[in-house]
Amino acid sequence: MAPLPEWTALAPTLLLGLTALALFVIDSVDPRSKNRTLLSGTATVGSLAALVAAGALLVTGTGTNGGVQFYNGQLVVDGMSLFFTVIFTSVATLVTIASYDYLAGEAEQAEYYVLVVLAATGMTLLASAGSLAVAFVSLELVSLPTYALVAFMKDNRGSVEAGLKYFLIGALSSAIFAYGISLVYAATGSLLFSDVAEAAAGTELTGVLGMGVLMVLGGFAFKTASVPFHFWAPEAYEGAPAPISAFLSSASKAAGFVIAFRVFIVAFGLDITSSIDWVLAFQILAIVTMTLGNFAAATQDNVKRMLAYSSVGQAGYVLIGLAALGGGQDSFVLGMSMTHLFVYGFMNTGAFLFVALVEHWGSVGRTFEDYNGLGREAPVACLAMTVFMFSLAGIPLGAGFLSKYFLFYAAVGSGFWWLAAVGVVNSVLSLYYYLRVVKAMWLDDPTSEISLNDYPIGLYTAVVAAGLVTVLLIPAFGFVTDPAVDAAAALFS
Repeated sequence: MAPLPEWTALAPTLLLGLTALALFVIDSVDPRSKNRTLLSGTATVGSLAALVAAGALLVTGTGTNGGVQFYNGQLVVDGMSLFFTVIFTSVATLVTIASYDYLAGEAEQAEYYVLVVLAATGMTLLASAGSLAVAFVSLELVSLPTYALVAFMKDNRGSVEAGLKYFLIGALSSAIFAYGISLVYAATGSLLFSDVAEAAAGTELTGVLGMGVLMVLGGFAFKTASVPFHFWAPEAYEGAPAPISAFLSSASKAAGFVIAFRVFIVAFGLDITSSIDWVLAFQILAIVTMTLGNFAAATQDNVKRMLAYSSVGQAGYVLIGLAALGGGQDSFVLGMSMTHLFVYGFMNTGAFLFVALVEHWGSVGRTFEDYNGLGREAPVACLAMTVFMFSLAGIPLGAGFLSKYFLFYAAVGSGFWWLAAVGVVNSVLSLYYYLRVVKAMWLDDPTSEISLNDYPIGLYTAVVAAGLVTVLLIPAFGFVTDPAVDAAAALFS
């Protein structure tokens, strides 16, 4: 059998791009189409096809041994890009399925699905970026659609306000990122990661390079909602449609981390840490992010804002993958960070989609009291939400326990036991606010009469599917960790 041509490595990106074009055509033929099934089905099938393609390429070993390079290394499809593409397309599939019911009655449904698919396309390109120029363009392809998606509910003042704030802070972040890239180019004379790494090790412009590295780090901190660039997240997640909150907090956050991994490991590397200690910067960032995120989440009475600050805390855990480098187990600790992101993609997406389900039932779904007694009326969905909450907290009911355990174990093995200790303390703190949701659903009496006669098939399917995957990843944990560690090892080599 003849080997597949190299361009097939870009199949997930091409499939998503073609899906966006198909949605454009549908909207052109039938403007303001009310055919929810056609629009949601097209977006879901396209996202699912990209997921299958990425999974098949990852299983068959496409992208190993340095990856498949395009345009002289500007794009690199390797194990890491395919691993994260599986995350992006999984979340996009769940979001498009759930949006079938959530968007009922909305006029601009085609535009909504186009923006989701285009953002996912940008994420796959971002994961394959081999230069700072491609990274910047891909990051904007991710950001611009999400600005519009946050403000999608035009009649909702909170949604429009959140979209405006997100756009303004995002524009500032992009400017900082672009200026950082220009400083890196001034110090190294190149934007290609491999060339930057070679030039950075011998540059005499250490101050210029250090300032560029710091500004690039700031750009990534915004995208991953890390402190002190996190303050947009609670506003955006609260004001956005709940499926978009899921998309931003899971897929968009993973996109920010994958390019951060590439830039700091491949382009900057550990060789320059003697003069520019970016590992120390990530250590401080990880501690502050996980601590502030969890303390802020514990003070919230709004469930969406609680989940938003919770996602900030989860970003702090993932930052351990960069903060614990240099201890001799770099591939393992980075692989565990990637694994946690993979599991987080399902449990956090499922949690936000459950909020969307509560909103669909007519409850405001804002405060914890809005969830009182739901377990008696919707036991299956509430059981899935219980799995998400326990898994996010690190209780052994979902794969989140294993991903956290091995991430902290990797940090200890690398000699950074104090990072793991801070992570454990914050995980214990998170039990308070995660279990508040569980208590409200199963133990508290409803504050008003609950009658749930409508069981939306799309939202229910997405929530239950995310719950099942979160649980099934426990016995299948090795199927995630092995490619993650292999991809991390290839990145270091």
